[in-house]
Amino acid sequence: FSLKELHGIFPWLVESIFGSLDGIIVGWNLRCLQGKTNPTEYPVALDFLDPSGPMMKLVYKLQAEEYRYDFPVSYLPGPVKASIQEQVLPECSLYHNKVQLPSSGGLGLNLALNPFEYYMFYFAISLITQKNLPITHHVSPSNSAYFILVDAYLKCFLPTEGSVLPPPYSNPGGAIPSPTPRSPPVPFTSYGMHHTSLLKRHIAHQPSVNADPASQEIWRSETLLQIFVEMWLHHYSLEMYQKMQSPHVKLEVLHYRLSISSKHHGSPAQSGYQALHAYQESFKPTEEHVLVVRLLVKHLHAFSNSLKPEPLSPSAHSHSASPLEEFKRVVIPRFVQEKLYIFLQHCFGHWPLDASFRAVLEMWLSYLQPWRYAPEKPPQSAESLPRSVSEKWAVFIQENLLMYTKLFIGFLNRALRTDLVSPKNALMVFRVSKVFAQPNLAEMILKGEQLFLEPELVIPHRQHRFFMTPTLGGSFLSWPPTITDASFKVKSHVYSLEGQDFQYKQMFGTEVRSLVLKLAQLICQAQQTAKSISDHSAETTASQSFFSWFRFTPLEMNGSYTGNDLDEIGQDSIKKTDEYLEKALEYLCQIFKLNEAQLTQMMMKCGTAQDENGKKQLPDCVESEDGLILTPLGRYQIINGLRRFEVQYQGDTELQPIRSYENATLVRLLFRLSSALNERFADQMDTLCSREDFVGRLCRYHLINPHLTQKIRYSPVVKDRTSQNWGPRISLRFLASYRTLLSLLMVYFIASWFCIGPVGCTFIILAGYFLYAVIITFFFEGWKPHEH
Repeated sequence: FSLKELHGIFPWLVESIFGSLDGIIVGWNLRCLQGKTNPTEYPVALDFLDPSGPMMKLVYKLQAEEYRYDFPVSYLPGPVKASIQEQVLPECSLYHNKVQLPSSGGLGLNLALNPFEYYMFYFAISLITQKNLPITHHVSPSNSAYFILVDAYLKCFLPTEGSVLPPPYSNPGGAIPSPTPRSPPVPFTSYGMHHTSLLKRHIAHQPSVNADPASQEIWRSETLLQIFVEMWLHHYSLEMYQKMQSPHVKLEVLHYRLSISSKHHGSPAQSGYQALHAYQESFKPTEEHVLVVRLLVKHLHAFSNSLKPEPLSPSAHSHSASPLEEFKRVVIPRFVQEKLYIFLQHCFGHWPLDASFRAVLEMWLSYLQPWRYAPEKPPQSAESLPRSVSEKWAVFIQENLLMYTKLFIGFLNRALRTDLVSPKNALMVFRVSKVFAQPNLAEMILKGEQLFLEPELVIPHRQHRFFMTPTLGGSFLSWPPTITDASFKVKSHVYSLEGQDFQYKQMFGTEVRSLVLKLAQLICQAQQTAKSISDHSAETTASQSFFSWFRFTPLEMNGSYTGNDLDEIGQDSIKKTDEYLEKALEYLCQIFKLNEAQLTQMMMKCGTAQDENGKKQLPDCVESEDGLILTPLGRYQIINGLRRFEVQYQGDTELQPIRSYENATLVRLLFRLSSALNERFADQMDTLCSREDFVGRLCRYHLINPHLTQKIRYSPVVKDRTSQNWGPRISLRFLASYRTLLSLLMVYFIASWFCIGPVGCTFIILAGYFLYAVIITFFFEGWKPHEH
């Protein structure tokens, strides 16, 4: 096809593959496309969208011309969209010189993107817009076509070895200048000090694939990374968004809002009140979204660690370093660190307290351990021993101090509110403690905190975000000389992420140490609870037998379920939970140098909290004039099912709420039948229960409720036992239990097998129950007169 025909087909083709921005057109649904479930379509889609496949060849063919495609601003992430609609450019250079007014009287602003940008915008945003698609079968995100393509694009455009492959199409006529905008650009307020591109020529003016070689080598790499970061990590609240901006930018935005507030309503900009709600985006990242971000983080670590060693001569370095090598040097601090930190803070504060948080946790731990993706490998003889963190990573730790300290405190607050008896939650505590317990890591974090807390002596006056930004309008060549003061680097990192008024909380301070001690106490309690559940499950299994199904007794009425999810998982998971918690406690002692005597006393306290059976523990309470009052720890124990009060129904057993294991219709019918029998034979039953022989003892045991009798005895108001139906009475409610019904069916089935018949079955049941009642009376009543 000719370029003109391909130009018309391209937007339709991209939308057909990745779906429409409004979610109406599903497209190829790459997120659910897997080799096992779609063996035919899966390889075809991967080959077609491969970095060297037909689709990318089409992109490069169109890229050689000056074609531009409109991307609606309204579908950008909330903070970026609101900022552009207020005519204030975001800091990312990806949006500069691209915002256009609608060409043919349409509504809303558009971004004029070249083919490569347009394709990657749709590819990246499909992870967000297509997240609510119906899934008919279980899909593993790491095996989907989308996940494989993200990995392929990262390996192609951010290579760890060699350089980026040149595009297959080139224009012998030289570089094509940026096209003239089709409509007048919107006058925008600049942020004043934004992150510029690494390229000598701005990336927005790079539509051609055959520009100067120095910038041609990385313009696709930088564009790809900026698009991924903007689409996947740029969703947060207004408070977080404004925290990223410098004070003078906030003043510019305020002045601009005040200036447009007096203008006519026909202005394309929104009012400040509308913009406030536009910023407030409800962002709930999915587990698949987090897994893709983790893939990006892992690859960026490998990409950054593939940087060639610096030459000994500084002059040689300045002349020999390629743009790709310079890009590797600054890719994490300039493009990823800030937005990833805010994204992780959002997830730590809003993710549900369940096991799905494991995806966020592993993504965070992957970022904290760049040495795992370094080219050097540990020696084979040291596999059994923990690998010590090399001193060369001290600079990375200091420049990412908040990633280690503040987010660790955030994890502590989450762990204190989760059920550590669950093996999945115990595993998360174990994973974090194991990572932070790596030799030499805690010492380097402590050194970073000490550098931050050093007094400022000769450091000039700071401005927010001044430390990590180049001079206005410059490239990476115009950056100031490398700062050698380690303390200044740490302070610049903290203040650039949190602002000048940030109150730093020390990870190894007394406040956090008290949180760690609380977590250690909860770990001890969870170990005791898991052991109690294990013992209870073992006893229950041993006591169950076939004949227990034939026990016709209403004793289960007041019982309650006291188990945990471990009852359904099994003994193996209980052992794993105990192992995870034991190792986590050991690692926490190593990290924070906890006193062994203090931990021993804490474990003894947990042990003495149990009663004489070692199974039932009351929640943590304090004595007061009004009785027991729950402490915060006690509320936590009740919410997570670690402990409970022994609450039993103390009213008439016949009037208890209908249970889930009962037939509601039978309960009501049997209650009417019991009431009729008790009213008809009340005097006869009272006479039988007053006898002193064996018949009297048998009737008293089975016809009188001792709990209600005791309640009558100690009641200050004398009540008529007959009218209240609290005297001797017959209870038939146990017949409404599904277990009893199943037992009766089994007896009738066995009897019919031996051809006894219904009358014989009824006789056998009644005789068996009478024999059972006699034995129970003999063992529990004795031969002495029973007194109530």
